[in-house]
Amino acid sequence: MSRTPLAVANWKMNTDLESSRTLAQAARDTLADDPVDLEVAICPPFPWIVPVAEVLDGSPVELGAQDCSPERDGAFTGDVSAAMLAPWCRYVLVGHSERRHGHGETDAVVRRKLEATLAEGMQPILCVGELEAERTSGQTAQVVERQILAALDGLPESGIARCVIAYEPVWAIGSGRTATAADAQEVAAHVRALLTALAPLHADAMRILYGGSVKAANVAELTAGGDVDGALVGSASLDGAGFRALCLALAASGNR
Repeated sequence: MSRTPLAVANWKMNTDLESSRTLAQAARDTLADDPVDLEVAICPPFPWIVPVAEVLDGSPVELGAQDCSPERDGAFTGDVSAAMLAPWCRYVLVGHSERRHGHGETDAVVRRKLEATLAEGMQPILCVGELEAERTSGQTAQVVERQILAALDGLPESGIARCVIAYEPVWAIGSGRTATAADAQEVAAHVRALLTALAPLHADAMRILYGGSVKAANVAELTAGGDVDGALVGSASLDGAGFRALCLALAASGNR
């Protein structure tokens, strides 16, 4: 099964209006100047979604959001619903570790956000991954399995098929430390097996990303194992030239 590699830029709470436009233009130029077999998506902070959408208009670069509310509307000051994002975004990050561990989001909340994203016709990028203590104690597979089943078990296969899974070991995010290519492949293969049990007709076509200190220098190695189909990129996506180099390295790696 052929799977198009996917690079997703997660800017987190970074950039201002000017730099968001500049980075979006750099991503647009990457695909315009170097047409490759690659999909690129950008997840800017909420205030920049519309300005970035204007820069990307007519471009193959997709737009995503970093989060959404589990609620569709109502008295939820400060929240942004999936319905509000749908006119602009194709993707929504769901369950990122900085939401799970920094904001106390439970598996149940992540499930509701994923369902809200699907209900509005967008594609969730479900983020899963273990803490350092969980890895040290040999619980990586158990943690990832719990997070995936909590989010996906019982959904129609057609809904599961629209999801992207991003494996991000929490200890590697922003730390400069990266899982080995063997580690990334081992977890991705386990994820693929779980998806096969949940959605056997679609699992081979679903994309699994790796995230956690990914950069141009290591993305090809991290995606070489066969089950890792791209990258969820944090700090390296805040440099236009660096993210371009990462995208081209991913496309050149030939992983499917």
